[in-house]
Amino acid sequence: MPNKQPRRIKTIKEFHQFRGLPMPEHPLISVVDYAAIRHFPENNTISWVLDFYSISLKRTSNAKMKYGQQEYDFDEGVMFFMAPGQVFSVEVNTNVPARHTGWILLIHPDFIWNTALAKTIKGYDYFGYSVNEALFLSAKEEATVTNIIQHIAQEYHANIDKFSQNVIIAQLELLLTYSQRFYERQFITRKISNHQILHRLETVLTEYFNSNYLTQKGLPTVQHIATALNVSPNYLSGLLKVLTGQSTQQHIHDKLIEKAKEKLSTTDLSVSEIAYELGFEHPQSFSKFFKTKTRLSALEFRQSFN
Repeated sequence: MPNKQPRRIKTIKEFHQFRGLPMPEHPLISVVDYAAIRHFPENNTISWVLDFYSISLKRTSNAKMKYGQQEYDFDEGVMFFMAPGQVFSVEVNTNVPARHTGWILLIHPDFIWNTALAKTIKGYDYFGYSVNEALFLSAKEEATVTNIIQHIAQEYHANIDKFSQNVIIAQLELLLTYSQRFYERQFITRKISNHQILHRLETVLTEYFNSNYLTQKGLPTVQHIATALNVSPNYLSGLLKVLTGQSTQQHIHDKLIEKAKEKLSTTDLSVSEIAYELGFEHPQSFSKFFKTKTRLSALEFRQSFN
């Protein structure tokens, strides 16, 4: 994909113009029929940055989307959630006949300004999944979210009154809640790929702890682990919470305790030397950490093997 400067689209009106659509009926919210979007040859490989939220469900026979570091085909029902400022690219294969279905919901932050949703929308982890994970829907799930989208469109197509914004925001909150439910279902049902991530997590942690990185760099950060696994920190923590009941940070700490126990039981290194090798600047910090996690002091644990 050519390395072009991403095009920033600041308003929903500008998005409509750019995609060959009629002017939006509302300046701050719009439901777009994906089949109505015009794909101009000069825009076939462009990268975009939107200054508003985008929630979409699409199928197309001739396009791939690059979202963060992952590419997706659109040949099955896939939802994407993008917050303002995220970069994405769509690459169109003009040699394949185009068949487009689905919808895109565009929400400008000004529409939800000064509402409870303006704060809570940032708490939905899937808006942070810009590195990897889309939401794959069953037919029943797709029907559920599409029905909500139709209600939103009907509401702003009607005569706007003092209740309109509240009704639409209530529908948006329902859509986001259902999406959260479906994501958690996906964590459980996509067992093969999820277990592969668990296996890779163990490999990444083992390689890090068996290297000199602990002494040189200290404990790995959640961001470091997520980057090594090609997922976002939010996605990784959400997945691990569902599958194991523990956060990424807890997995890192478990590996650290495992390594500490190994050194205490199989080497003659002093507690201070072990603390240094495990990346602690002060032995007291290591001792406190070890006792918090195991309810034994490092020396008590070592003596249990004698």
